[in-house]
Amino acid sequence: MSKTASLARVGLVYLIAFGAATAYLLVGPDTDHLWLDGLVADLVATVVVFVGSRTLGNSSCYDPYWSVLPPFLVVFWFLAARDLAGIDDGRSVLLLVVVLVWAVRLTGNWLHDWPGLHHEDFRYAPLRENAGRFGIVADFVAIHLVPTLIVFLGLVPAYAVLARPGEPLGWLDVVATVVGIGAPVLQYVADAQMRAFIKVRQPGQAMEQGLWSWSRHPNYFGEVAFWWSLALFGIAGAPEDWWWLVVGGVAMTAMFQGASIPMMEKRSLERRPTYQDVIDRVPRLVPRPPRRS
Repeated sequence: MSKTASLARVGLVYLIAFGAATAYLLVGPDTDHLWLDGLVADLVATVVVFVGSRTLGNSSCYDPYWSVLPPFLVVFWFLAARDLAGIDDGRSVLLLVVVLVWAVRLTGNWLHDWPGLHHEDFRYAPLRENAGRFGIVADFVAIHLVPTLIVFLGLVPAYAVLARPGEPLGWLDVVATVVGIGAPVLQYVADAQMRAFIKVRQPGQAMEQGLWSWSRHPNYFGEVAFWWSLALFGIAGAPEDWWWLVVGGVAMTAMFQGASIPMMEKRSLERRPTYQDVIDRVPRLVPRPPRRS
């Protein structure tokens, strides 16, 4: 199947998914809590995308959900909370800009790199196979539901900014904006460097140039940094609530450190004989100068 045909099918799934989520928000039962309304709509869309994944026979149908869902929810919270007194529009606008820049960059990256429905993320099949007869459960829970919930946790600070009164704009908002814009820029550069390397690499050669010489996963570092920027926005608006506004950032960091990176590194060690040398010299996530050989 061509990439164009694949994108048309996935696009139809997302049109139905977010149409259903929007319908719930507009005509569904009101919970009296904007965060809960958003969560239920999020879960509705996730279920539809899961059904689409099973129908198309490819769980990578879910992959763009990571970057498509956040702007949907933050725009909903922004519009729904406009009649609440005390909302800082300046901070809300800055947060919206950060989220939209990140979402456009990441979705564009997926559109550029995803070859089509003949390709599925290498991590998904083993998850289903290891679950045996419960493969469909593993597919829904591990590949669809858990990432949805982690992303929602990451958006909790955004909800705090968009739907609750907060402190006036301050220096921490500047830091959050710089980090939030800098993160997708760093990811863009890292991805461009990797694409250039892939065109000329030798069989089994490991990437250790540019940003990849300072971090084995600079793209993941940028992703984690983006979610921490949202936490910084939340803390800027409600410093006394910092202890629960960092939960999403902690969850994101734990997921990348405990799941995504180990799986990628195991695969790299199997396919690239020199990758152990890279591990010995180059930092795992946070960039810094590499050790000498």
